[in-house]
Amino acid sequence: MSFSLAELVDVLRAAGEPTRLRILALLRREELSVMELCQILGQSQPRVSRHLKLLAEAGLVQRFPDGAWVFYRLTLADDLRALVEHALDRISAAEPVTTLDLERLNRVRQSREAEAAAYFERNAGHWDEVRSLYVDESEVERAILEATGPGPFSRMVDLGTGAGRMLTLLGDRVRSALGLDLSQQMLNIARRAVAEAGLERCELRHGDILFTGLPSRGADLVVIHRVLHFLSDPRAAVNEAARLVASGGRLLIVDFAPHNLEYLRQAHQHRRLGLSDDEVARWCNDGGLTEPKAIALPPHTSNGLTVKIWLSERAAA
Repeated sequence: MSFSLAELVDVLRAAGEPTRLRILALLRREELSVMELCQILGQSQPRVSRHLKLLAEAGLVQRFPDGAWVFYRLTLADDLRALVEHALDRISAAEPVTTLDLERLNRVRQSREAEAAAYFERNAGHWDEVRSLYVDESEVERAILEATGPGPFSRMVDLGTGAGRMLTLLGDRVRSALGLDLSQQMLNIARRAVAEAGLERCELRHGDILFTGLPSRGADLVVIHRVLHFLSDPRAAVNEAARLVASGGRLLIVDFAPHNLEYLRQAHQHRRLGLSDDEVARWCNDGGLTEPKAIALPPHTSNGLTVKIWLSERAAA
């Protein structure tokens, strides 16, 4: 890792300001929207945006718009990121300003999670009805079955299993399955669906898909079905999913293509308005998986959403 004198001066000048250091420390934790950063820092949107502009120009943060929102993340460039993290590691753990920032970040997370949990609880009993707002479900499921292949699979893990539909859809192709979800209400619905389908070797467990605690490379089929657009850090979820994929195993991701239906943020707690092929491919590659094959299922109406299916694999040893 090396920089020219001018490059290093530009980087240090961009980072060498208290608010900008605070921003870098926060983005090291997770990607955040401009308004979330304003809430945490206690500063106005124009002021925070000016700091973010300077950091982005120096290559220290990356900006990506998502509908009417704009998100920022810490740079993915290895040399710059290492330099930033080296500096942030020198901030005292007892520093009151950054300690308060982390407390406020936790409150933002809790508020975000509470809104999402309340949404899931309100909609748990008619989840299939909510899903039908987007695209014909039978068409999607046929494409999922075709993309997944006949198996058989020794071990399936369904991350964010919801009502358990992926477990019941793919249950006859797997010898054992595990579904994880944070909502107990959704797990209760999934348990009923699994029992009615007669799937005996299927476990349902309360768990965080970002930190599953499951053994690495222990599943030959991992599924993330319409979960990533709810998450503040979908990259981390794909990284965790990739970690679980065994040699020769597959990762199946189902979500929406980029769109501009902004009302879905408030009405249905969507944090991301779809995912691009490029970012899904990058996340899979970062997890050691192959370039994903992408399948697009366009809506039948002009104002609908395109469902995307991505299938990636870990090369056989």
